[in-house]
Amino acid sequence: MIRLLAVLLVIGPITVWHAVRILWAMAWKSPRLPCVCADVPRSWSRTLLSVCGVRVVLENEEVIDPERAQILVANHQSWFDVLALAGHLPGGYRFVAKKEIEKAPLFGPSLRRCGHIYIDREDRAKALESLARAREILEKERPTVIMFPEGTRSRDGRLQRFKKGAFVLGIQTGVEVVPAAIIGSREVMPKGTLKIRPGTITVRFGEPIPVDGMEMENRDRLTREAHGAVAGLLGGAH
Repeated sequence: MIRLLAVLLVIGPITVWHAVRILWAMAWKSPRLPCVCADVPRSWSRTLLSVCGVRVVLENEEVIDPERAQILVANHQSWFDVLALAGHLPGGYRFVAKKEIEKAPLFGPSLRRCGHIYIDREDRAKALESLARAREILEKERPTVIMFPEGTRSRDGRLQRFKKGAFVLGIQTGVEVVPAAIIGSREVMPKGTLKIRPGTITVRFGEPIPVDGMEMENRDRLTREAHGAVAGLLGGAH
């Protein structure tokens, strides 16, 4: 409870501060806006991780290549999955997140303006628009696009079925898919509770899955291959 209180006392002020940094840079058309947009999610996440007593360890992170576009797909067990990746993933990145996150005061809209993408899974037309936006960003800016293909956090920690959006995007753009397993975040803060425990989150990256030569009819096979790769990286940890 003391740790949760500390987080609540910190999260408000730092969220306002970082959101204002983005909005100020936008209002004044600052040439530093790209740097601000790159720095804010990283700084915000690392501050929260530190306050919560959470350490992040990356394994095989050399597969993340800041010089080329990639699609990162990971399991999803906790809100801390987002913090671990946002705070420590090498290079530039964009999240594809569920639309509810955009409702966060100041910070949600600010992140949209920085190029992060919100997806409405209840509205197919809008979901397709979001994927089209992700495709445009991949082709123009060449970042790592981060997606959680389970669609929501796993309540019991078991890896759920993958939705196909990330893999359709990979085939459309020809961008390789990097599987990743996030281990330990559920112990820090499982779904359905506000209790936060200090601990270590390990992000284990797998070898990229090439999509060269794949057609849209291969999307199910690619989805299964990525699911199997994430499950293998999790091993007995899930």
